[in-house]
Amino acid sequence: MASLGEQLAPHLPLLRRFSRALTGNQQQGDAFVRLTLETIVAAPDMFPTDVDPRLGLYRQFLDVWASTRNADVATENIADEREREGIASARLAMIDMVSRQALLLAEVEGFGIADIGYLLDRPVLEVEALIADARAEIEGQLKTDVLIIEDEPIIAMDLESIVRDVGHEVTGIAVTRDEAVAEAHAKAPGLVLADIQLADDSSGIDAVQDILTEIDVPVIFITAFPERLLTGERPEPAFLITKPFLHSTVKAAIAQALFFNRATLPLADA
Repeated sequence: MASLGEQLAPHLPLLRRFSRALTGNQQQGDAFVRLTLETIVAAPDMFPTDVDPRLGLYRQFLDVWASTRNADVATENIADEREREGIASARLAMIDMVSRQALLLAEVEGFGIADIGYLLDRPVLEVEALIADARAEIEGQLKTDVLIIEDEPIIAMDLESIVRDVGHEVTGIAVTRDEAVAEAHAKAPGLVLADIQLADDSSGIDAVQDILTEIDVPVIFITAFPERLLTGERPEPAFLITKPFLHSTVKAAIAQALFFNRATLPLADA
């Protein structure tokens, strides 16, 4: 029989994705994952054995999140983290934290309603209401301009449709690194959706790095191989969408990426 560590290892990249999306930051997200693993190592007998290992891992993470969310989680850039916390506090006035967790668990992580009920210790009917509330609150309040970096025309058109469907505007669609940088210079976006591999074999990651030297903007990467960007071993994106994607997944990721962005705060809270 596989050891607990062997059972959990395949699920760690996905937990990193969830944790980063929940916190809006790679470093803080990975810190919560590390705390979760330390908790499991310290008390392996407390790990749930009556459910799938991934469910047990996420349940342990959410227990750690609930018990340490108000405590200090080590990060290298304290000033930046305080800024993010201030923005998050303004967001929390608009949407309940548990609703946001439920939405991410459903739309980004792909858990069913019953599993989310287990993870959040809530009845199924309440979970459905939480997800509906989160969707309505977030989609109704966050509006911005979006730059799409995608070299596949059908995917680009699909993303553009999703972006406009939730009330955002598309500033441009770029298919190469140079085009992406030029589009961002022409009109600074409030959000970037970026593929990894572009038309001229240039890198969407490089394009985003170029853009981020000029403006501070949240970025969602789109890739068929998210595990390659979820190792925790180097600076990596906080927000990832896996190809092929569902429209609901993209909408949830967009909403969460904008959750921590000062530029999209309502005027009353800015």
